[in-house]
Amino acid sequence: MSERIIPRRELEILISKVPENPNPKVKLEQYTIPPEVASRMLYIACYVYRDIVGKRVLDLGCGTGRLAIGAAYLGAAEVVGIDIDREVVKIAKDAANDLEVGESIYWVTGDLYALRGRYDTVIQNPPFGVQRRRADRIFLKRALELGFKVYSLHKSEVHDREVVKSFRGSRDKMVPAKPSRFLETYIRGLGGEIEGVYAMLMRIPRVFHFHRKFRHEFIVNLYVIRRKDASKSLLDSHPTEEIG
Repeated sequence: MSERIIPRRELEILISKVPENPNPKVKLEQYTIPPEVASRMLYIACYVYRDIVGKRVLDLGCGTGRLAIGAAYLGAAEVVGIDIDREVVKIAKDAANDLEVGESIYWVTGDLYALRGRYDTVIQNPPFGVQRRRADRIFLKRALELGFKVYSLHKSEVHDREVVKSFRGSRDKMVPAKPSRFLETYIRGLGGEIEGVYAMLMRIPRVFHFHRKFRHEFIVNLYVIRRKDASKSLLDSHPTEEIG
């Protein structure tokens, strides 16, 4: 368990050492989460809501493992990272070992339904549903089935260029935001309650052939969600075994 508050910049530097996905697949909407976004997300979960240190954490759709590795570094008791792409799971496992946090992370190759048990905290950067409609909803539903607290990134409905420009002036800018009416209703229907929404700028490089710009900038919202039955104990949960 972490005995000190780890500076966010230190966490960001650590996460930046985790490789990007070398072979992203369009149909899976694979975008490697930028270090600055991952570190802000984890920092809120850890130091604002106290949902990382000593907790059982799940990184759903882990990719190369940036969120899982960051959670382990912050002091999670146990971390599970799962992804359907065997190649990125291997990269994540190697990166965790190189960064000396591998002993506290279980890596699983499988789909969203390859896990059992419950987790204190689920962290995820799900598909935005651009290539596969409603893909983000599937992740939200599964996250709330598995976890008592969920930290999930979703593309903002705000597309104003001036809003995007306003974020560029400050590297660390992150502001409270209003939830999407649709997501608010959907999350409530799943038995969840939104505790907070935070907007930040995400920058991703040109990944696929249809990307016109060298770098794409847009606003993402971090949703902090609590299950309404979040007071239940995890004493009956068991560690997840690696699959595949």
